[in-house]
Amino acid sequence: MEKFGVHKRDILKENVQEARDEQTKAAEQFKDALTRLRELYNIQGGDLEKTYDRLKADYDRSESRATAVRTRIGKVETVATDLFKEWEQEIQQMESSNLAAQSRQKLTATREKYESLHSAMKRAEASMDPVPKQFKVQVLYLKHNLNAQAIGALKGETMDIEKEIQKLIADMNASIQQADAFIKGLE
Repeated sequence: MEKFGVHKRDILKENVQEARDEQTKAAEQFKDALTRLRELYNIQGGDLEKTYDRLKADYDRSESRATAVRTRIGKVETVATDLFKEWEQEIQQMESSNLAAQSRQKLTATREKYESLHSAMKRAEASMDPVPKQFKVQVLYLKHNLNAQAIGALKGETMDIEKEIQKLIADMNASIQQADAFIKGLE
């Protein structure tokens, strides 16, 4: 891409922005799924099948969003690794020790900011894992037991998944804020 005038720092910035946007979308999708799960307790008889269909669609979208977040984070990691490696190599080529020292300080500061961002992104990614698994169990259980008794049996489990989703959303929001700060630092 550099042959076309696109620098790694610009690619990194774009990938961080895209990862942030995917996390925002995933957080919204999980909120929607949680809302749908809560609606489950307010349905009447024949609406159970429709609710299952909507809940299953929400689960599928949530899983898709989680995959998109993981993919974006992977792209950020790849570009950051390449950028820092190239930066190190270019510092080695500098004949001015003063300029090389200044560049190394900027590299260190940028690497520290990135590590903070990366940690926040990985925490958000890790907090996604239990949510789709628990959600899938509930969707499958509801599928196999399309009756009013299934609703009562799910209520206790729903409390656990609600807590996980709230934690996930908080982790994602923290990661999104770190991404915004990192992007501003690159400008």
